[in-house]
Amino acid sequence: MKATFNSKWIVRLSPIFAAVAAVIVATLWFKLPSSKAEVSEIVVYKTPTCGCCVKWIDHLRDNGLNVRAIDVPSILPVHEKFGVPPRLGSCHTAVFDDYWVEGHVPADLVQKLMHEKPDDIAGISVPGMPMGSPGMEGPNPVEYQIVAYGKDGGFTLYATRQGQTGSE
Repeated sequence: MKATFNSKWIVRLSPIFAAVAAVIVATLWFKLPSSKAEVSEIVVYKTPTCGCCVKWIDHLRDNGLNVRAIDVPSILPVHEKFGVPPRLGSCHTAVFDDYWVEGHVPADLVQKLMHEKPDDIAGISVPGMPMGSPGMEGPNPVEYQIVAYGKDGGFTLYATRQGQTGSE
């Protein structure tokens, strides 16, 4: 028995093949890993005279993050606006999407937060201004903690880092 080729069937089935191909392409496109750190802009609120804030912004930019700085007369209203607890406060606040980053958090941890986007975290912080944290490099660096603030109001340890002298 000889198979015959009927072009009418190809014409009738081509819209179906196109639709199936579109579904496959769309499925693969949305499953591709994306670097959310590259597409999100970080807005940093800081006072105009804070030199360590500028160094921290440079640290973020040097690590490939897209940063826009906004000078404010006081950081306290920014803390209130974004819900940064007083005990996690520092000299600058960065925001992106629905998250805040307070103080001298290392860029790789900012990128981790941007990429993972956990549902239970409102923000992360390096409370105070520990010597050796990004933007605060200098003599006598200390080990410091990065704290996650949960949307439930709880605090958890996000990471621990050893400060740097700036000559590394």
